[in-house]
Parts: sequence; structure tokens; C-alpha cells
Amino acid sequence: QVQLVESGGGLVQAGGSLRLTCAASGRTFSRYDVGWFRQAPGKEREFVARDTWTGGRYYADSVKGRFTISRDNAKNTVYLQMNSLKPEDTAVYYCAAGPAGTGTFDYWGQGTQVTVSS
Repeated sequence: QVQLVESGGGLVQAGGSLRLTCAASGRTFSRYDVGWFRQAPGKEREFVARDTWTGGRYYADSVKGRFTISRDNAKNTVYLQMNSLKPEDTAVYYCAAGPAGTGTFDYWGQGTQVTVSS
């Protein structure tokens, strides 16, 4: 089992920055792929970014060049640095983890709200 707890959300003006943190506990974190997803009101949850245990990083087109995913395996922590935020980035952001190479995310955090004002 892996437990995930997100933090760092909040209210920010358009053009601003936030850094989300996901603290993991449980099994060896370094052998997991990790990702960030988000869900806006009235919309389905969507992929934001993924970091594989081999170091590969992937982003949704909508955030490419603005968001950066990273991890610190020694601290069992995943980060999402979000720059140049836009009102359409407003959503609940979720951290997720899954067995390396499977493409699935079995463990999810409770989410943290990000609100970007115009």
C-alpha cells in the first residue's frame, strides 16, 4: 500500500506560481511511476503530468512548458511546479502512484484545490 497526501494548493492570480507537494508513505516509492491529475468543476479528471521510475517525464499539452513534475525519492515526495498559471488551470489536483511500467495508477491522494483568478 502507498498513502499519498497532497498540499500546496491555494488561490493565486493569473500569471502566478504554485508548487504542489505529494508526500508518500508505505512501500518503496522509487519503484513507482507517479503522476498528477486534475478535475475541474463539471469536467472529468484529466492527466497533467507523469514521472516514471526510470526518469521519463510526460505532460499534457495544456501544461507543457509551464508545469514541471519532479520527485525526491529520499524524501518520498513528488512535486508539481506550476508557473504562468491561467484561470483554466483551476481544479482539484490529485497525486497518484502506480507500479512502474504498467501505465496504471492504483493509489490516489485526497486532492488539493488550486484556484486561479483572472
